[in-house]
Amino acid sequence: MKAAVCRTFGEALTIEEVDLAPPRAGEVRVRLVACAICHSDIMCADGAWGGMLPAVYGHEAAGVVAEVGAGVTHLKPGDHAVVTLIRSCGHCPSCSRGAPVRCETTFPLDQQSPLTVRGTGEVLGHGLRTAAFAEEVVVEASQAIAIPEDMPLDCAALLACGVLTGVGAVINTAGVRPGDSVVVIGTGGVGLNAVQGAALAGAAPIIALDLSEAKREAALRFGATQAVDPAADDVVGYVRALNGGRLADWAFVTVGAKAAMDQATKLIGRGGGVVIVGMPASGVFARYDPGWLAADEQRILGSKMGSARLPIDIPHLVAAWKQERLKLEELITGRYPLDQINEAIASVRRGEALRNVIVFGP
Repeated sequence: MKAAVCRTFGEALTIEEVDLAPPRAGEVRVRLVACAICHSDIMCADGAWGGMLPAVYGHEAAGVVAEVGAGVTHLKPGDHAVVTLIRSCGHCPSCSRGAPVRCETTFPLDQQSPLTVRGTGEVLGHGLRTAAFAEEVVVEASQAIAIPEDMPLDCAALLACGVLTGVGAVINTAGVRPGDSVVVIGTGGVGLNAVQGAALAGAAPIIALDLSEAKREAALRFGATQAVDPAADDVVGYVRALNGGRLADWAFVTVGAKAAMDQATKLIGRGGGVVIVGMPASGVFARYDPGWLAADEQRILGSKMGSARLPIDIPHLVAAWKQERLKLEELITGRYPLDQINEAIASVRRGEALRNVIVFGP
């Protein structure tokens, strides 16, 4: 099969023929139909977090189950499935407490990649535990969940990370309630889904901040009540003016920029919370005033993959899409074949895309 391989951080990916080991017990093989490009993939390929090279990245995918290993009962060949990076055992302390994104178990796939270069046997890193910039993947069975066959798989791929992360940060991590006021900092692929999550939760107002006018306009289409340039002279004043004189109950930082993280705590009021969703490069630190945090009973929370529980959240998101309360098709800016993945990534880098999707042929 073909895969896009990262051999040098910051350089173009190369399309290579690779081999994929068959699924072992507890694993599944999925023939991919679509894989969206997330900023996390780009940061990995840029070396922002280090890691093994060469490697195959990509983690926001959907396809058709081709084979299941021994002991897998919730999937069968022919099922349409969303494939995520969330790998969970179901019985460690974190899983037992309902937090599978914090699973503490080490899996065979964590220790041995199923990917090798055809002809040489060179081992390729199983990037982001998924390696979905490839025609097929082998993943731990908990990483895949079946979806209805009438759902377009390019749209379904978005559920695997961007939608799950953005909506989940609002619904699961923060537990936003009807009437809560929300600020979303950054309205790219994840931020727009935080906006959608806030709308689904009944938040008001929903204030979107983005440097890009086009993305501010997109935020209004996805449910924001107001959109503001964060570089404006008095963003705090804007938030107060748009929220009846009060600061926000919640601020969601969906980009990995230090400036956004520094700004967030200034936009929340008493009892408010900041949710860090975007992942910065290693070594980036934000600043906050712990005195105000304590005095005003504020919170700073991290949100990994929207604190998702796949068997619960994916069906809920599918239902919301079917009820036309969740936009998916509108998130897709462009569709590219695998051999044009570098063009697709370049478009994301330039800020031209909400989500670009790699589509695989029959």
